[in-house]
Amino acid sequence: MRVFTTFEEIEAATGEELGVSEWVQVNQRRVNEFADATGDHQWIHVDIERAKDGPFGGTIAHGYLTLSLIPWLGSQVFTLQTPGAKLNYGVNKVRFPAPLLVGKRIRAHVSISSVIDIPKGKQLTVKHTIEIEDEERPACVAETVVLLLP
Repeated sequence: MRVFTTFEEIEAATGEELGVSEWVQVNQRRVNEFADATGDHQWIHVDIERAKDGPFGGTIAHGYLTLSLIPWLGSQVFTLQTPGAKLNYGVNKVRFPAPLLVGKRIRAHVSISSVIDIPKGKQLTVKHTIEIEDEERPACVAETVVLLLP
């Protein structure tokens, strides 16, 4: 676990992989609960029998479910203990290169893409690559943006 206490430490880590999270299995219950929370009950996610004959041979996790796991997976890799507020500013670029079959395990590779000065502090961009166990392509690649205010 990397712990950053100053803006200078964060800037020095730009371009560096900070680490890798633990593996987590994405099971059907999690997918169903996400479907309930979002109202997205598309059969490819929740209908096990129908999905067996679908393009992936089984149900797949919602892309946005995978994306929503980034804060939790990232918290296993690094923490920001800088003074001041840390605000989720958004997401720059998100891609879902490969389907995440339900039952597979994922983990996050985390690196700092950039730290730029803004009038009220710093803007931190963090790249998250969500690896699928035993798969060549990742489930998700996303750049999250955090505002660091002194």
